Amino acid sequence: MNLHDLFIAPFAYEFMARGLGSALLLGLSGGLLGCVLVLRRLALMGDALSHSLLPGIALAWLIFGPSVTALFIGALLAGLLTALGSALLSRLTRVKEDAAFGSLFIVFFAAGIALVSKLPTRMNLSHVLFGNILGTSNTDLGIAGIISGLTALVFVVGFRGILLQTFDPLFYRASGGHGGWVHIGMLSLTVLNLVAALQTMGIVLALGLFLLPAVSAYLWCDHFARMLLLSAGIALASSAAGILLSYHAGLASGAAIVLCLGAVFFVSALFSPRYGFISRFITAPKRSLPA
Repeated sequence: MNLHDLFIAPFAYEFMARGLGSALLLGLSGGLLGCVLVLRRLALMGDALSHSLLPGIALAWLIFGPSVTALFIGALLAGLLTALGSALLSRLTRVKEDAAFGSLFIVFFAAGIALVSKLPTRMNLSHVLFGNILGTSNTDLGIAGIISGLTALVFVVGFRGILLQTFDPLFYRASGGHGGWVHIGMLSLTVLNLVAALQTMGIVLALGLFLLPAVSAYLWCDHFARMLLLSAGIALASSAAGILLSYHAGLASGAAIVLCLGAVFFVSALFSPRYGFISRFITAPKRSLPA
């Protein structure tokens, strides 16, 4: 097999090209947002957000049927309610934000399961849970492009505010910054990207596109801007590699992308020159055995 057959020929098929385009767009925005989630220790909150989309999807299906637009809006509203509701709970009560996220996630997910059980026709949850990246339509690709472009624009325009809110929110607020709005904005962008990733990656795998590139980049970088660039680069490269792997090996595309991201993470965890396991083991001070 030559290089053309290995890397170029698969994308002669239109569905492969659309899948690649969607994966690259969502990988770019997911890699950027993932850095904020990881550094703010909001990784598990992202998982809660992804699962809280289910009741919005089920309710939209119950009212409007299998309309792509209705399902998108339903998922978006459910995710935003979870994000904004948890932010309000943490600020108006003594409940911490992680506990607020966890509580709302459990209630919303249970509501979603209850609504699914009441649907007059059986709802196929496999696409919602696991995605179907090779079934990406032109509409899905357009949505991914708009949301990815919006995310990248927010990071470029609001870089200073995001940087200060991520590393020193108290100083940012004391200096007149609107830290609460930055925080809500990041959560809202996360919801938008998770909703856009429903068709391609599904609820279960979408978070991998956010967290794994960011965690891998975190092991290599001590500078926020470099971490953002490396995380986005890892997401882009792994998305392309995952699509090719799924084509040649006959694997599910979303899972193949996450496996490629996981491979980069494990290599980083082992071989990062400053923070990897091997470097820590080699440079660890040797202790003499007791006499």
